[in-house]
Order: sequence, then C-alpha cells, then structure tokens
Amino acid sequence: MTRIYKILRREEWDRARALGRFEGSAVDLADGYIHFSTAAQAQETARRHFAGQDDLVVLELDTDDLGPGVKWEPSRGGDLFAHLYGSFETARVLAVHEAPLGDDGTPALGDLP
Repeated sequence: MTRIYKILRREEWDRARALGRFEGSAVDLADGYIHFSTAAQAQETARRHFAGQDDLVVLELDTDDLGPGVKWEPSRGGDLFAHLYGSFETARVLAVHEAPLGDDGTPALGDLP
C-alpha cells in the first residue's frame, strides 16, 4: 500500500463528488494523466504549483485502489511521481485534508500520513 496525494481547488473536488468521479484538473487534462505526489513530495509540489492559491484540499488515496493505470515516472529532479492514466471514483479517496495558506503564501499541508 502506497499513499499518494492530489492537491486541487475545493471547487474541483466538490464538482468531482457531485459526479462521483475525478477526471482531473486543467493541468491533468492537458498532460493526459492525473498528477500525484507522495507525502515527502507534496509540500514542494504545493510551493511550486499552488503558491498564493487558497481554498485548496489534498486528497489522500492508495495506489492499490487505483489499479494498473498508476505509473511511477521521473519528474522534478528525477524523482518518481505517481501519474494516473485515467480517472478515479471519489469513493476511492481515503481522506480529504485542508491546505490553508501559510504565512509565506504557500499552502500548509501539515503532516500527511
């Protein structure tokens, strides 16, 4: 079991919950896969890609629940990141974490499990 995390706007999550599926945010749709981070990667992802954005949430999922569409591929600095080629049912989300803006304008993710 490997936990992975998806940072997104709360309105995107609300829309996905209403549909019962998350198809991806704009960047995911443009790239052809849903971007995820591990707990160790998530804060840097928040700093690089979500600075200054408020009303964010972090979805926690298990790679085992997402099936064979998950691929670990090199990205930032050669680190392997989980990419999901497809969508997922919102029922697969294990937890939804708040991501308030910290004093430096970066979403504060706290201690992700």
